[in-house]
Amino acid sequence: MTNRPAEPTAVRTDLGAIFVSLELSRSSWVVTALLPGGGEKMSRHAVPGGDIAGLLDRFSQLRDKAQARTGRSFPIIVIEEAGLDGFWIHRALQKQGIESHVVDPASIATSRRRRRAKTDRLDGETLVRTLLAFKRGEPRVCAMVRAPSPEDEDRRRITRERKALIAERVEHVNRIKGLLLAQGIRGYEPLHRNRRARFEELRTGDGRDLPPHLKAQILREIDRLELLLNQIKAVEAERDRALAAEPQDREAPAAAKMLLDIRGIGPEVAAVLWSEGLFRHFDNRRQVAAYAGLAPTPWQSGAVSREQGVSKAGNPRLRSTMIQFAWLWLGHQPDSALTRWFRARVEQNGGRQRKTAIVALARKLLVALWKYVTSGVVIEGARMKPTAA
Repeated sequence: MTNRPAEPTAVRTDLGAIFVSLELSRSSWVVTALLPGGGEKMSRHAVPGGDIAGLLDRFSQLRDKAQARTGRSFPIIVIEEAGLDGFWIHRALQKQGIESHVVDPASIATSRRRRRAKTDRLDGETLVRTLLAFKRGEPRVCAMVRAPSPEDEDRRRITRERKALIAERVEHVNRIKGLLLAQGIRGYEPLHRNRRARFEELRTGDGRDLPPHLKAQILREIDRLELLLNQIKAVEAERDRALAAEPQDREAPAAAKMLLDIRGIGPEVAAVLWSEGLFRHFDNRRQVAAYAGLAPTPWQSGAVSREQGVSKAGNPRLRSTMIQFAWLWLGHQPDSALTRWFRARVEQNGGRQRKTAIVALARKLLVALWKYVTSGVVIEGARMKPTAA
C-alpha cells in the first residue's frame, strides 16, 4: 500500500511548551492543558477554588507527564481571563517562574449564532487555542491585559473609595429628603452644618411635630451621613497628601502635580487621571484613547460605512471623568484651541449634537494631557494657575 499523507490536525501538535488555560470560579478551577507528545487531545483537571498550592502541584504533574512522553522538560504557559479574582493568581504564577497571561474575555472571537453551546470544557479549549495563536504571533487574535503593579493598583483605591462614599452619601441624602417630603416638608438640606438644629425645628405640612418613630429613623440616617462625611474628609486628606508628596519611583507625584498647574483641574480630577490611566506607558495617541474607551468604532461593509460611536471598551472611570471634565474645560478654558474647536464643531451642526462633540473633545483633551504629562507639551491656549509668590 502507498503511504497516505497524515491528515492535518486542528491544533498544532509540535509544541515547545505546555499550554494551560484556567477557568476560574469560586468553587473550583478548571485546568485545560495541551501537552507535547499527546497529539491534539487536551486534558482537563479540577482544582478547588483558591488552592494555589494544589494548582502548582497539578502543573508539576503535567510537567512530569510531558517529560515521560518526550524525554524533555517543557516550560508552562498559562492563560486566564480577567475577572473577579483580580491579578493575584497571575502574580503568584509569575513568582514561581511560570509565564502567565491575562486576557480580556470580550476580545476573544466567539460564534455569532443565537444559541451556541457554552461549557467549561469548550471555554477551556477556546482559551488554549487563543493562547496558541497569540504565541504564534497572529495579529488581533485577542487583547492581553497588562497587569498593574501592586503599588499602581493600590494607588487607585483612594479615588475609587471616594467615589463609593459619594454614592452612599447621595443615597442617605435622598432617603432623608424622601421621608420628609412624605410629611409635606421641603427645603431641608441634610448636608448643611446646622442640619441637627434645623431638623429639630421641622413641622409637618399640616402643622404637627414629626412622628417619634420617623424622627428616630431620620436621626439614625443623619448619624450615618455624618460618619460618611468624616470618612470622605479622611479619604480626601489622604489623596491630597499623596499629591503633595515628594517625587518617588517613576516621578508619579511630580507628574500628577503637573496636572494641578492647569486651571480647571482640581485634586480629584488630577488623582483620577493619573491613577486610572496616565501612569501607564502608551506608544501613541490611539492607545491612549483606546484605553479610555474613547476610540471610534467604524462599521464598514461594502457600500455601507458609518460610525457606531466610541468603543466603551476601556477604563470606565477614566472615560466618565474625562467626559465630565470636558464640560468643565469649556468654562475654565474658554480661549483654548480645544474649546474653539468644540464651538466651531457645534456651530457647524447648527447647535446640535453637543453630546457627541463633547465626547470627541474628551478624547482630544485626554491625548493633550497625556502629551503634557509625558513630554511637557502645553495645551495650546490653555491658561495655567498663578504660581504662589
